[in-house]
Formats: sequence, C-alpha cells, structure tokens
Amino acid sequence: MQSLMQQRVDGLQALRLRAIIATSEFYSLIGKEEPVQKVRFQVKTVGSKAYHIVDLVTGKTRGFRFEYASAVDYAKQLEDKANRLPGGAQ
Repeated sequence: MQSLMQQRVDGLQALRLRAIIATSEFYSLIGKEEPVQKVRFQVKTVGSKAYHIVDLVTGKTRGFRFEYASAVDYAKQLEDKANRLPGGAQ
C-alpha cells in the first residue's frame, strides 16, 4: 500500500476511535448506557448494478435488487420481520 493511502487509512481509523470515545463520554455525562443496535441484514454491492441482501447471522444471501434504494428497503423489511419473530433478534 502506498504511504499516502496508508496515512489516510490510519487517519480514518483514528477518527473512528475518537468518535467512539466521544460517544461513550457523552453517555457517561448524562448517566445512561449507550444503546446497542445490531444490524442483521446488510446490503452489499455485487458487480456494477446488483445489490445482495446478506443475513449476517448465517452469511447467506436472502435476496437481491438492481437498485440500491429498493435493496435497502428490502433489508429493512427483513429486519422488521426478524425483530417480530420470537427469538429473531440477535
């Protein structure tokens, strides 16, 4: 990896870490625990015009769409359905 690219990656990692620390500090100031939000379905780009909706628990593709917005909508539908089922939320 080129040195400029490595510097950029290192800088972004440092910023992510600072954001995580700042969020923790803000929640500790108000005396509350940070909310835990786990995502089960993720939209992944496959090729140049296809999007797979992948179940992160099983690693299997649950569907695909050719538009990003419709892929995100479908992932949200699957997320809602999984949260409604008993034992569906991980």
